[in-house]
Amino acid sequence: MSRYRPPRSAGTPLITPEGEARLRAELHELWHVRRPQVTQSVSEAAAQGDRSENAEYTYGKKMLREIDSRVRFLTKRLESLKVVSARPSDASKVYFGAWVTLEDEQGEQARYRIVGPDELDLKQGLISIDSPLARALVGKQLDAEVRVQTPTGEACWYVVAIDYL
Repeated sequence: MSRYRPPRSAGTPLITPEGEARLRAELHELWHVRRPQVTQSVSEAAAQGDRSENAEYTYGKKMLREIDSRVRFLTKRLESLKVVSARPSDASKVYFGAWVTLEDEQGEQARYRIVGPDELDLKQGLISIDSPLARALVGKQLDAEVRVQTPTGEACWYVVAIDYL
């Protein structure tokens, strides 16, 4: 069995200004804070002598590889992203960056924001533009019915509110 894994699809190259700021902050943190700390600990571990049985050295080198990999990914990804900061001309419809309040058939409400795949965070209500729910929502207006196929069957929601903050 080989270790080759095909590259994951990058998804839609859109991002909100807040998402771009978070990615840039992560890149800055990794490159200017974490990497120098790990490099220092690796050099201290290497100074102890035998590297073949030095767990601190081995772990530090592994951490450096992971940091460098993430830095490369973030650098390339930030170059290819398009920041969407302007509101759409028709704010009565759901588009990228919209906060959408949905109500299900039982009357329970949920609020989601449609963002780029790099910003996905369900705990904060951020769903990817590439998700089935977001794709179904794009272009819908108030009181529109949205049907989405879920693992448990088809789900139905109604658009209750659309905001662009």
